[in-house]
Amino acid sequence: MARTRTGSAQPVEPGDYTEKIVDIDVATEMEGSFLEYAYSVIYARALPDARDGLKPVQRRILYMMSDMGLRPDRSHVKSARVVGEVMGKLHPHGDTAIYDALVRLAQSFSLRLPMVDGHGNFGSLDDGPAAPRYTEARLAPAALVMTTGLDEDVVDFVPNYDNKLTQPEVLPSAIPNLLVNGASGIAVGMATNLAPHNLIEVIAAARHLVANPDAPLEDLMRFVPGPDLPTGGKIVGLEGIRDAYRTGRGSFKTRATAKIENVTPKRKGIVVTELPYLVGPEKIIDKIKEGVQSKKLSGITAVTDLTDRAKGLRLVIEVKTGFNPEAVLEQLYRYTPMEDSFGMNNVALVDGQPRTLGLREMLRVWVDHRIDVVRRRSAFRLARKKARLHLVEGLLVAIVDIDEVIQVIRSSDDTGAARARLREVFDLSELQADYILELQLRRLTKFSRIELEKEQQTLGEEIAELEAILADEARLRRLVSDEMAEVARVYGTPRRTILLDSAGAGVSGAIGTVSVKTSAVPLEVEDTPCWAMLSATGLLARSSGADEPQRDDHRHAHDVLRSVVPTTARAEIGVLTSAGRVVRVSVLELPSLPPTQGAPSLSGGVPVAEVCTLEPGERVVTVVSLAEDAPTLALGTAAGVVKRVARGDVPNRESWEVIGLRDGDSVVGAAPVSDEDELVFVSSEAALLRYPASAVRPQGRAASGMAGMKLPDGQRVVFFGAVPAGTDAAAVVTIAGASDALPGTQTGSVKTTAFDVFPAKGRATGGVRAHRFLKGEDALILAWVGVAPPHATGSAGQPIDLPEADPRRDGSGVALPAPVYAIG
Repeated sequence: MARTRTGSAQPVEPGDYTEKIVDIDVATEMEGSFLEYAYSVIYARALPDARDGLKPVQRRILYMMSDMGLRPDRSHVKSARVVGEVMGKLHPHGDTAIYDALVRLAQSFSLRLPMVDGHGNFGSLDDGPAAPRYTEARLAPAALVMTTGLDEDVVDFVPNYDNKLTQPEVLPSAIPNLLVNGASGIAVGMATNLAPHNLIEVIAAARHLVANPDAPLEDLMRFVPGPDLPTGGKIVGLEGIRDAYRTGRGSFKTRATAKIENVTPKRKGIVVTELPYLVGPEKIIDKIKEGVQSKKLSGITAVTDLTDRAKGLRLVIEVKTGFNPEAVLEQLYRYTPMEDSFGMNNVALVDGQPRTLGLREMLRVWVDHRIDVVRRRSAFRLARKKARLHLVEGLLVAIVDIDEVIQVIRSSDDTGAARARLREVFDLSELQADYILELQLRRLTKFSRIELEKEQQTLGEEIAELEAILADEARLRRLVSDEMAEVARVYGTPRRTILLDSAGAGVSGAIGTVSVKTSAVPLEVEDTPCWAMLSATGLLARSSGADEPQRDDHRHAHDVLRSVVPTTARAEIGVLTSAGRVVRVSVLELPSLPPTQGAPSLSGGVPVAEVCTLEPGERVVTVVSLAEDAPTLALGTAAGVVKRVARGDVPNRESWEVIGLRDGDSVVGAAPVSDEDELVFVSSEAALLRYPASAVRPQGRAASGMAGMKLPDGQRVVFFGAVPAGTDAAAVVTIAGASDALPGTQTGSVKTTAFDVFPAKGRATGGVRAHRFLKGEDALILAWVGVAPPHATGSAGQPIDLPEADPRRDGSGVALPAPVYAIG
């Protein structure tokens, strides 16, 4: 191409031209360019939006998969196809970044609620995924409620990178994804790291905020006591979590779930079943090998990874003979990632600006977003139904006078004239006239007219309902709250992570040189009287004094007591399981809780699974005394069988059966009783039966018990316990719900009643009704009878308020603010 002089169109010879050079200040150019780059990274790549909790690439993946019709009921497609669609239409970046985001959305160990259903190798905690040409993907069920309503003008759409297509600025997000799945990212000058939480707990807090917009942080933390990590494990220390919920920044420690087992007949080992968040078993094994070689770890002979798809994670660490496994476990927590730290830095985009958010602010942003989505959806549906009603009314006019309509149309010269005459003769709008002109002959039947009149009536009712919602802010907020509850019911799962205020009592002495046998009792521990305690969430501990533990100040207590037994520090107790067996446990293995004023936190306890071995599906019912002078033990099963175990010598074994259970039956409750005490059954059909313990004669350990309560077909016992003789204030708590719901996902309705309003009946009878079911309820999902006042707790130990006592024996309950895990 010929070059020209500046300002001239004439061609010139090489070297005979001038150049225009503009001087630019380097500092100004660098500042401007860096700010543009920083803003792009912050807004368009690294930080999630506080409303839907998604980064742009994640939002584009879900939107494009929804647009492609990759629903959970459709077949999977190649991940490479999804990546190509997203890259070509919405995300002008490399395919590697898109596929990495797609993989994370499908990993159950990364997200608490995965949004993509992956088929193939999507990686593990130690290995990366296969290439996108080898894997397949489709939307997970939870992703549907993230994108539902996009065709109803619920969010704004913005142009894509080349202005040829549009994409949603934010997803409708019926799930509080920012809190439920967390997020991590590094921007320019800032970063974000949000921990995953439990969907049921977060929605319970959000619903409380909807009903009480000025609710303080303390009230919200009663619903959301802490993170719920996908891999389970334990969180040790809650003060950092409180700081993060208050200021947006804080940290906590996560610990692996481990228990001491006999790996061989003569050797004990440490079995790890859950690891800290995003820590893989290979990393643990490598660190153990390094620690043994550098002499930081001692007492370890071998590490075996027995993880498989059927049983999940199982890492077996063999301990040398003569070493204390508890001391070795403390070494592992100290020198390996079996104890890891998680720093919470809750940074997200609010109105396009990065902000550090506390728990209340994150919930507020999502609640406001959902209210706006439901309001816009209602307005869209109202306009659409009004438009349809307008056409139906015009069509009804035409059908009523169809002969005249046909005459008008036949006598018109063209379509335009027919339209004008129809509008003039029948007083129709242009839309109605066009709709009548397009009328099909099959719509002229008598049945069609009946259908139209029915549709007109239905549309009128729906329009009135939508107008009422838009006109009443309180009604709109109730609708939003009800939709939140439905999401929690469908997609919620029970809590996986145990929350502990502290790590409990450790092993005294120099950890690296412990060489005492595990059976030896340290002489520095005196055999003083104490109480062994079992909490509602399955934590075991012992008191440091002889005073019986109390739970009077429930509002600020962590967890509630399920059972307590008197014992001594160097004695043994029994853990009774649902399989009808007692497992021997040394009281010395239980952490000692220091005496505190008011209600001491029970979160310093140790999970039951760490001190005794349970079979799959087996759960702990209560703790029992093994003393010779202990009272007889009464047991009740799900099939309505009752038994009193006769006093006798305790077998010299680690575990033994105390009742012969029939196939499919299990122990639901047990309590020490005397003849003067009263036994209580509560069935799933809301029947309560009480009768004196003297009606049940004691039997030997091998006996199968006797008929305790008569049950209709398909019903079962949900509670069995005892009320001590002479108790003045005993209470009955019943919680009703749907029998087909996933345990721990529904709130239900609760009723508290005085125990003395229920008449006593004979053994093996059906009892009296204790709870009247509301619509949608067909069974009791939880019941409790004991000494008042009763206290309820959630799955993480957070307190849940119970209503005042109802004087009616068979009245209905009131709605609960959150699912109740146990009562004590």
